[in-house]
Amino acid sequence: MRLRTTTALACVALLASTVLAACNRDSGGGSSSDKIGIDMPRNDSDFWNSYQDYVKKDIKADKLSTLPLTNSQNDIGRLAANVQTFTDQGAKAVIMAPQDTGAVAETLNTLQEKKIPVISVDTRPDKGKVYMVVRADNRAYGEKACKYLGEQLKGTGKVAEFQGDLASINGRDRSEAFKSCMTENYPKIKVFELATEWKGEVASAKLQSTLAANPDLSGIYMQAGGVFLEPTLALLEQKKLLKPAGTKGHITIISNDGIPQELDAIRAGKIDATVSQPADLYAKYALYWAKKALDGGKVKTGGTDHDSTIIKIPNGYEDQLPAPLVTKDNVDDPKLWANQLGK
Repeated sequence: MRLRTTTALACVALLASTVLAACNRDSGGGSSSDKIGIDMPRNDSDFWNSYQDYVKKDIKADKLSTLPLTNSQNDIGRLAANVQTFTDQGAKAVIMAPQDTGAVAETLNTLQEKKIPVISVDTRPDKGKVYMVVRADNRAYGEKACKYLGEQLKGTGKVAEFQGDLASINGRDRSEAFKSCMTENYPKIKVFELATEWKGEVASAKLQSTLAANPDLSGIYMQAGGVFLEPTLALLEQKKLLKPAGTKGHITIISNDGIPQELDAIRAGKIDATVSQPADLYAKYALYWAKKALDGGKVKTGGTDHDSTIIKIPNGYEDQLPAPLVTKDNVDDPKLWANQLGK
């Protein structure tokens, strides 16, 4: 009788421990000791909101073990606090997209001391070790925008450039490449460099002042359509300056991001082009490299099987993903991530 009772109690204990283990396991699956902490940089941009949707989708599809997503709201102090929470909760890898690429160094140093690998999405930290940076070639963004405007304007005219935050390497890369290209190839185009800190309302206010002083403005380069598109189109519509391409007074507009709203604006003839940042690939390969880091995978430079190029950077590696130019000629391409949403 005692043997039966002991056996029964053992079975109950085993069942309870199994249930408890299942309850403690993240709903995404995977080992509870290999959780990934993921911080979103902001939620005031359609691009980053799309990126977040892709991250959630890929976590579920790949059954990954992750901590609850956080959002640092473009605040380096909040990012540091969120990362501290990740480490307190046992994160073994961290995915982030620091908007201030200089100030994040201390946080990266702390993670390095704890031997927690970091994947930085879209932005390359100035200092501090990272396992992998997942981004497109941001200098190419500025060069593509320059060459598109230069050709469309036939080498003459006036262009307003909405610069991103120059504390961010993305803002610097795009701005420096755009300026260098314009100076070298289109010296007769006058560029008005408008610093915006990635804020749409700042861009709109500065554009209004620029238009007042230069009613013959012929081009606009928006370094981030996710924050600049809506306020820019609202202002131009208010001033009756949205004129079809090929007509007198048309302002040629090129953007960066490739969000659905930009593609719709190209179809409607409200803007002319954008350079599509791959929000879907940012999510996919951020998670891919996080898993690779957890497995102790080694990184090799050169071409990859996902049409990108891995380069060595001073503080780690960078996976440079393709970012195509989108115009009315290819705006309906089903391969563009913005055309895949909801499918």
